[in-house]
Amino acid sequence: MSSTIHNISIDCHDTYALAGFWSQVFDCPRQPDDFPGDPEAMLLPPGGPEVLFIAVPEDKAVKNRLHLDVQPTDRTRAEEVERLLGVGAVHVADHVGPTGGGWVVLADPEGNEFCVLGNPAERAAAAAARAAAAVGEPA
Repeated sequence: MSSTIHNISIDCHDTYALAGFWSQVFDCPRQPDDFPGDPEAMLLPPGGPEVLFIAVPEDKAVKNRLHLDVQPTDRTRAEEVERLLGVGAVHVADHVGPTGGGWVVLADPEGNEFCVLGNPAERAAAAAARAAAAVGEPA
């Protein structure tokens, strides 16, 4: 017997606003029964577990111990980072390596860090470049 992920919960001050940000990240609408001021809000991203936003009184104080990694499906990592910055994310760090592998760390409007990975083709190209470099072949 095992467990499955039912939902991922994110503590925040403004559930409706933060669900609105993440609804743009995942390209899925907020639930129709969620309203400003509600203590909870829910998203149902396609292909993923529910994402539950729960109002808490305390501020975020340290780096997340758990975070989401997102991977674009129809654009490059760089294009996705620009799109997310445009909807309210904040750039935290760039961990893209010389072969193109790695990730970019962003934060949502309440400071929760998340990573943007390369799309599948970018990840495959970076893996091939790393493998070629490991055996001394030109990429």
